[in-house]
Amino acid sequence: MIPAVLPTYNRAPLSFVKGEGSWLIEADGRRFLDLGAGIAVNALGHAHPALVEALTDQANALWHVSNLYRIAPQEKLAERLVELTFADTVFFTNSGTESCELAVKMARKYRAARGEDRPVILTFEGSFHGRSSAGIAAAGSAKMTDGFGPLLPGFRHLPWGDPDALKAAAAEPDVGAILVEPVQGEGGIRPLEDGLLKEIRALCDEHGLLLILDEVQCGVGRTGRLFAHEWAGIAPDIMMVAKGIGGGFPLGAVLATEGAAGGMTAGTHGSTYGGNPLACAVGLKVLEIVADPAFLDAVNRKAGFLRQKLEGLVAAHPDVFEGVRGEGLMLGLRCRAANTDVVAAGYGEEVLTVPAADNVVRLLPALTISEDEIAAGVDRLDAAARTLAS
Repeated sequence: MIPAVLPTYNRAPLSFVKGEGSWLIEADGRRFLDLGAGIAVNALGHAHPALVEALTDQANALWHVSNLYRIAPQEKLAERLVELTFADTVFFTNSGTESCELAVKMARKYRAARGEDRPVILTFEGSFHGRSSAGIAAAGSAKMTDGFGPLLPGFRHLPWGDPDALKAAAAEPDVGAILVEPVQGEGGIRPLEDGLLKEIRALCDEHGLLLILDEVQCGVGRTGRLFAHEWAGIAPDIMMVAKGIGGGFPLGAVLATEGAAGGMTAGTHGSTYGGNPLACAVGLKVLEIVADPAFLDAVNRKAGFLRQKLEGLVAAHPDVFEGVRGEGLMLGLRCRAANTDVVAAGYGEEVLTVPAADNVVRLLPALTISEDEIAAGVDRLDAAARTLAS
């Protein structure tokens, strides 16, 4: 008999009832150190007092009025994002998946408004852009697409990190945009080299293409800058954001330049809940905290400490781990043992991590994690590795 909850997840046998900072408390009272942060969602940890206060204050005032009317917290959050980024305008969604849908529509509407037949969007092997029809077609992997055809057309998939293939594809006359993650998350914590990201931007400029960045997982302070593309010194035309921007409350956004968004006039897109007062009140508080240069400096210090500890872990267990990769507090342990075994062994040591492709275990802790908690987390991973090696 099918369970009441549709069985599309392989859930761990854990049920958490409370969260405090970087800790989750199981129904039986055990305290787990959370190095996954809801897959990079709880950017400020669990139940951050400032976010609780922002949400409670807004909940006592106004929950929902729909986008038929002006929404003050939405306008404030959009203005703040415009101040902090390349963008001229913002549309709010509830998730990264919804942000992908709009980014694809926006890129194609831009071409249509100019009378151009250039619908193809270049994407990359190993990418993940959500599980909607556009998202799985953009990723293109059999794991994502099998059984869900016919797929949305108009995507051309390229090898990851192959500049020659990219150069050739960008010159094709039906190509209108490039969609890429500066750091692949689900694909196994694979950062795109700054030089290649600069080359992608240059190719877009050369051929009149729109550059769409998916910063759903790597954005909002995760790599030590507010957005990961800032390390390369470039700017996109369109950017997808979600996860960390809501600090645990469902919130996403599409940021765009005025030119890229030019085709999106009244009636071309909408959302019932996107940009609701509750989400935007929380998002404003998240940005207030994360965009502070001192906060980002602290993220970078903690990232260096975590990486150092993980390098030591790999050296101590060469039969379990192969290496460390990633940026900031978005790190991956490439495993020799099965990554799912490493994650499961962590449960026994009361530490939470997240599996990814390429036999990688992701570490995506709250940006507020302390160095003492980092050390404790790596100690627990060390104990988990010993159980696998024995």
